[in-house]
Amino acid sequence: MESMFQWPAFIFVCTLLCSCVWNEPESNPEFLTLDDSEYPYAGIPRLVIETEDFAQIRDRETKIPAKLQIYGIDSPESAVLDLTIKGRGNSSFTGMPKPSYKIEFEKKQDFFGMPKDKDWALIANSADKTLLKNFITYKLAGWLGDEYTPRSHFVELYLNRQYQGVYLLTETVKVGKNRVNIPKEEFSYLIEFSSTEHPNEIHVITKRGNNFHVKYPKDPSDSTLNVLRQQLINWEFFLYHEANPDDTTYRERIDIDDYIRYYWIQELSKNFDGAFRRSIFITWERGMPMKLGPVWDFDVAYGNWEVDSLRTPTDWYVRSSEWNKQLLQITEVKEKTDSYWNANEPFFRTLPDSIRKYAKELSPAAKNEFKRWPVLENTENWTYKEAYGSYGEAIDSLNSWIKQRIEWINHHL
Repeated sequence: MESMFQWPAFIFVCTLLCSCVWNEPESNPEFLTLDDSEYPYAGIPRLVIETEDFAQIRDRETKIPAKLQIYGIDSPESAVLDLTIKGRGNSSFTGMPKPSYKIEFEKKQDFFGMPKDKDWALIANSADKTLLKNFITYKLAGWLGDEYTPRSHFVELYLNRQYQGVYLLTETVKVGKNRVNIPKEEFSYLIEFSSTEHPNEIHVITKRGNNFHVKYPKDPSDSTLNVLRQQLINWEFFLYHEANPDDTTYRERIDIDDYIRYYWIQELSKNFDGAFRRSIFITWERGMPMKLGPVWDFDVAYGNWEVDSLRTPTDWYVRSSEWNKQLLQITEVKEKTDSYWNANEPFFRTLPDSIRKYAKELSPAAKNEFKRWPVLENTENWTYKEAYGSYGEAIDSLNSWIKQRIEWINHHL
């Protein structure tokens, strides 16, 4: 499997040493300041961001003008780029010590071999002491053949000349040629099952009270929204009132191969959000079956939650929720789901080997991370349920949980 640390050719290289410091931001600097005397280079790129007038990022709505530059070992490896930055996420911005951010460039930018785009997320992974749960799950989805899974790359972030720690620079989930590639048409949709509504978002609600955030189209007409709402109502009516164990018409309504892959990623990880709470993305084109995905948001999966029943590697979790429960009562769907697990179980067993590989590469940066955020032994925050004596111990704990989860599923299909 490929290394996660790949370096691109950037358009500008400056050889100035990184220890220089200014007291005030410049409006048009040729380079941004990086003082890494306390947190030395650890093998992954550094993103240096300065907001206009060093403005603080206080919410998820206000876009703050900023500049960004990429640093390598001891010098910049990109030009100074213009962008805006704001907070992102629900609990990951408001309820965790280390916040996540959304950045948007004036012009499309490529990063570390990932295709050009304006929109990117800086995922803090504050709740995840391994730092790897989102990264490895996106990799897993891709290895299993998912049509699109967010590409990502680890970086260290300096914001307004302060070291912020290790972040996962990640593609945002949006419609585009190199992201969720569906036709940009009036009746093509990207939606998110979500229990949370934010200002200025467009939502449709089904008769069952399920709430869907419309991510695409961006400015849908009333007729466009009505078509989507009726599709979701019809789908839920089929699931809860029409489907029976011998049904085969589900094949026309949902891409079952896509669904089963998505289901097992959520069930294997015992993902809290995956039980139809939030971050469940769905695409649909009128006249075509619905598809679930891409996968998203696994920092509190794999046993990391405040409820004891979710911390154990035992018991079914995702299959008893909403659409999953109804679909898995159809005999053919249940048989296909079991067959998929049996066919791919040997591959799932290799996941701990991949985690160890990536953890070894990330370990030097993790030293900086846990110097900045000394939380390995902390159990006081609601997201910190296990104490670890070292980063390696956190990795071993995750791998042990995955192995136990696989064994439990093997014995309870």
